[in-house]
Amino acid sequence: MSRKIRQPQKIFKVFCEGGTEHHYIDELRRQKKLSITLKLVNMEGGGYRNFLEQVRADGTTNCLAKFIIIDGDRAISEEGEKKNLDELLKYCILQNKNGRIPHFLIVNDPDFEYLACLHTPRYNGQNAAQYLLRELGYKSIDAFKADKKVYHVLNTNGNSYEQMLSQLKSENCFVINKYSINKKQYEMKVSTTYDWEKLGRKASNMNEFFEVINDFHT
Repeated sequence: MSRKIRQPQKIFKVFCEGGTEHHYIDELRRQKKLSITLKLVNMEGGGYRNFLEQVRADGTTNCLAKFIIIDGDRAISEEGEKKNLDELLKYCILQNKNGRIPHFLIVNDPDFEYLACLHTPRYNGQNAAQYLLRELGYKSIDAFKADKKVYHVLNTNGNSYEQMLSQLKSENCFVINKYSINKKQYEMKVSTTYDWEKLGRKASNMNEFFEVINDFHT
């Protein structure tokens, strides 16, 4: 009897900054037993361009999709970053149009601190930094960013990512990725739309990350 050939495991690749996003997604991966590989990107000295260079250089073997998770505030506050964001966005769009590995650009606007606040039922648009210190007990924003248990903090005591997802408003999103999934063939098709006039509004398309991951693991 011939030995059954074991198929290599398909994975999602997540590109994110070090710190909060990494700690959060890393623990989410462990808790939910998700097939995710984290790719840390150093933003110093290159910003969004560093993301583009690392995504370009990264391989695609056994990859289901790439998620590029960034904060949107740099495109508004730092000179030249809007152009770099545009290049990253257009690269992702080109990959999706060519039917290659799907690239989901996820923009948290203004930043992940805002998404963290949305995990709590008490948040109502207050200053995110002040809210995290007052309501969640962090001594500083640096302490929040360095907390390896941030996923636990944001998903216990009435806080949850379900709460966060319920508060997101797609009409304010700078980027939206529409997708279809063929689970049997491990295939996805993605089309991306964007609106520069919405950059700077409080919004995120982070729901796409959770939806896609959930669809492939259920």
